[in-house]
Amino acid sequence: MLAVFEKSVAKSPEALQSPQSNSVSSLKDGFLAQHFSSVHPGSVTVNLGSSGLLAYSLERQNPLLPRLFAVVDDIFCLFQGHLENVAHLKQQYGLNKTANEVIIVIEAYRTLRDRGPYPAAQVVRDFQGKFAFILFDSGSKTAFIAADADGCVPFYWGADADGNLVLADEKEVVTKSCGTSSAPFPKGFFFTTSGGLSSFEHPLNEVKPVPRVDSSGQVCGATFKVDEAKKESTGMSRVGSAANWSNNI
Repeated sequence: MLAVFEKSVAKSPEALQSPQSNSVSSLKDGFLAQHFSSVHPGSVTVNLGSSGLLAYSLERQNPLLPRLFAVVDDIFCLFQGHLENVAHLKQQYGLNKTANEVIIVIEAYRTLRDRGPYPAAQVVRDFQGKFAFILFDSGSKTAFIAADADGCVPFYWGADADGNLVLADEKEVVTKSCGTSSAPFPKGFFFTTSGGLSSFEHPLNEVKPVPRVDSSGQVCGATFKVDEAKKESTGMSRVGSAANWSNNI
């Protein structure tokens, strides 16, 4: 799976951007979408207009970590992996028996956006299993991204030459446009448009970037760890509307 978000939708952390990264523009002339299609013939690309793009392929996937895609009320979601507590989550969100993991993630996001009784960190923490997902709400131009605490699903992110955020389950796809301004997506973290990167296991703590060095000694993006310092404010309040939730998470 692949997502490219224009920097106004999902601004990449500065620490992810390496000097002399040899990055290129992912969106110009459809560069990365074309590369993804060449690597995955038969893949599907979803144009998000000025916000970016999503792409996915159902070929050559791990049957234990399947890829899923769904669109509900202009909310787009790519999901890879498997949740162990699907039955409980379907009951919690009032979903029918046919709902799968990607539908659960969309409904969890909608509940948060519109009337959520829990902070976003709690919602992601309730997802028990092996997963990574990328969600885009085209109404509010909001991105919501997360990976499980064990990093069971391969998941990478990076910053391209224009500062756009690139995410994929294949390292080579991310480095194709981001060069050394890339790294594995941090385990047990989630990212939102206005809230940036947070640990869903330790949501009240600051996030500390640590320069990442590859086997040749070259700096490649950064890893992100939970700092002992607490955040001054959680910034998690919701006031009952999609627009306000998007601005406060």
